[in-house]
Amino acid sequence: MIVGQPDSSDPRLVEPVAGPDGAPAGLPPEERAVEAPPRHRWGLWSYVGVEILFLASSFAIGWFLIGPEGPTALAVILGLSIPTILAAGTAVLITRWRGNGPAVDLGLRWSAADVGRGLLFGFGGLLLSIPASLVYVAVVGEDNATTAVGQAFDGIEVGWPVALLVFLLVAFVAPICEEIVYRGLLWGAVTKHGANRWVAFAITTVLFAVAHLELTRTPLLLVVAIPIGLARVFTGRLPAGIVAHQVNNLVPALALALALTGGVPLG
Repeated sequence: MIVGQPDSSDPRLVEPVAGPDGAPAGLPPEERAVEAPPRHRWGLWSYVGVEILFLASSFAIGWFLIGPEGPTALAVILGLSIPTILAAGTAVLITRWRGNGPAVDLGLRWSAADVGRGLLFGFGGLLLSIPASLVYVAVVGEDNATTAVGQAFDGIEVGWPVALLVFLLVAFVAPICEEIVYRGLLWGAVTKHGANRWVAFAITTVLFAVAHLELTRTPLLLVVAIPIGLARVFTGRLPAGIVAHQVNNLVPALALALALTGGVPLG
């Protein structure tokens, strides 16, 4: 070895061999450096527009389908499903039009690992939400401890096929749509303006609870939203929060379906 020159036999100085994609060989694909996607061109106004669309479609359904005799089962089901699906679908279209698509912009990339994490956050969150629900019932009373959806279906009885449809909407469809709007679109809009994941968690949790427009249930909804938001924080993606949200909705959806068939009291 010549004094003053580095020893080429030193393994610390040997340049790594590049793999076929230009990244150092030996690294798993998920750890290899990839080019970051361009920044999306949608923000808070996109979220505001989606919320306005949700409220406007809800109002239109109520205006045209609810008569003086009160809502029918069909009217309530349409009011429960169409605005939510329309809002989520618009959010996805916005990411395709002004961004990189829902997989990149919203973190809507499914994996078995995220489903498992979502189940953990969902069932773990029940340890928080069930005691909070008991406190809520004790404070407002059993007669007042109902949801806006439960009030809309009050006095309506349907057969099992329709009750099953309502169960699927409340337990599975609504969580997907709500997570796309709040922990997806709103989350991405907030972080675009420089907020870190914890600030995004706080903002989306509060707005999720307030946007249900159920004043007395807002504190309970804040508690319910915590494990759902944490699933988004710790995975960095949307599916775990969707699964956690679905776990949270399972029991209320089942109770609502049973009530609609006359199996249990609704209120």
